[in-house]
Amino acid sequence: HLFVQPELAYKAYGDYPLVIGYGQTISQPYIVAFMTEALGLSPCSKVLEIGTGSGYQAAILAELCDTVFTVEIIAPLAGRAQNILQVLGYKNVFVKTGDGYQGWAKHAPYSAIIVTCSPSHVPEPLTNQLSEGGKMIIPVGERNNQQLVVLVKKAGRLRKEAVLPVRFVPMINQQMEAY
Repeated sequence: HLFVQPELAYKAYGDYPLVIGYGQTISQPYIVAFMTEALGLSPCSKVLEIGTGSGYQAAILAELCDTVFTVEIIAPLAGRAQNILQVLGYKNVFVKTGDGYQGWAKHAPYSAIIVTCSPSHVPEPLTNQLSEGGKMIIPVGERNNQQLVVLVKKAGRLRKEAVLPVRFVPMINQQMEAY
């Protein structure tokens, strides 16, 4: 309930997405769990999250792995998420305001990448930041026709599997245009 707007706290434990402001949503708990499980994280995993939003997914990841680097393009959301994560005592989550399409190359490679907004295609900068043997889960497609895709990097190539039809907010650039 700490990750949603106070007036929606009474809905925080329902299995549906909720508005968090700025045209963004917090994913339903089922999707958060599904995506997290699909990554097959270990305690030593280093994860890149694209689309920090409220910080909820980052907090879940922080409980399961070593380090979480998370990127949010909407500065007020990034600031709010960083504050909540600090108040809750997460010292292994690092929040950056920036364009998620570009990832966070400074800390690459990542053993896992989770994307919580949907581009029309898999961003090449993200695939380049994924370590050998690493996994990425990402919703891909247009607003009403998206597939949740798991990619695994083996021998420098990506093996791709569509796992679930979904509907996520679009991945946007600095001009608020969809990728």
